[in-house]
Amino acid sequence: MHGILSASAGQEQLLTELLVTYAKIPVLIGELISVEIWKHKVFPVLCRLEDFKPRSTFPIYVVLHHEASIINLLETVFFYKEICESAEDSILDLIDYCHRKLTLLAARSTKGQAVELRAQDLASPSSMQELQKQAEAMEFEISLKALSVLRFITDQVESLPLSALTRMLNTHNLPCLLVELVEHCPWSCWEAGKLKKFENGTWHVVPPEDQVKMTKLDGQVWLALLNLLLSPECQRKYHFDGFNKSQLLKLRVFLTDVLIDQLPNLMEMQRFLSHLAVTEPAPPKKDLVLEQIPVIWDHILKKNSGKWEAIAKHQVKHAFSPTEEELKLQARRWAQTYSLDMMEALAPDKPRCRVCGVEAAKRCSRCRNEWYCTRACQVQHWQKHKPACNLMAEVPRSVVDDL
Repeated sequence: MHGILSASAGQEQLLTELLVTYAKIPVLIGELISVEIWKHKVFPVLCRLEDFKPRSTFPIYVVLHHEASIINLLETVFFYKEICESAEDSILDLIDYCHRKLTLLAARSTKGQAVELRAQDLASPSSMQELQKQAEAMEFEISLKALSVLRFITDQVESLPLSALTRMLNTHNLPCLLVELVEHCPWSCWEAGKLKKFENGTWHVVPPEDQVKMTKLDGQVWLALLNLLLSPECQRKYHFDGFNKSQLLKLRVFLTDVLIDQLPNLMEMQRFLSHLAVTEPAPPKKDLVLEQIPVIWDHILKKNSGKWEAIAKHQVKHAFSPTEEELKLQARRWAQTYSLDMMEALAPDKPRCRVCGVEAAKRCSRCRNEWYCTRACQVQHWQKHKPACNLMAEVPRSVVDDL
């Protein structure tokens, strides 16, 4: 959190130096994949346990949010070449991670699923069901962050290990996957005759005059395609067979004059596709090399195969079912880590009412954690908010003052 805040304040150079000096990028990538596996293997087991009714779901939410925090930090710092190089062999694991997230995006877009979490959707009788809805919405945003990270990785194709390039082009065929994202654009949708786009963590209606305007996410996809298709080394390694060629040529319909005016580099892409349409590129040269493979994902899965239910039950007993005293101690730690000043500094928009979702100006005077637009909404939400409010109100005054 402090790292993201420092980068947001324009102090990312110091943060970058610290991450490189202390070799923390491989550690962060390992943590990222560990939480991803936990979400897919352990979290569903927790949700199925009928006798698991946690007093507070915040400890579980912190684990879910940990993945979002890490990918957000990586998105901030991977702009720098030295960060990408400091990842060393773990860059292969990060490429695989980004591929999984982009595949998820493409699958959702082809099904026409737009993930939007509304305040009224959270009125669930089960706290675990509420947590599942939050996790689903968070997964969509994490996937968009992974797209930006992948684009920054492709910026450094000339300094990447050969295995990384082979993995992006041939193992995962990322150019064709990126074409899917251009074609279906999962961060935009039509609703009630209006175009909505996802930007800065929220869906908003796009005025007619701005509908052809390129968003940041659109730009990330096109820049990644430019890096992967126009690099001589990539062209030498990529297999332009019949299928790949037909997929790439789909991009020509999207390369309009309006789009090229916004990103002039796409003129080179247009020339490349025109040349590709009338030629048969030579097959890729086969080099005899020893290819590295990612190890983090496979190591964790093999080590814990068949143990996921046991792990979930162990965590229910020892981590997610704290006593009253343990919950108070955790609340003190959370209050210090997730301070209100820090969270509000990171928030791109003004706070929203916890009940109806409109812009809010009033905050709970006891815990100062929840926002409301009117007293009526606060009263309506009180029975649900009361346990957490009482818990936070018991945090020592000295800790609250630090907020």
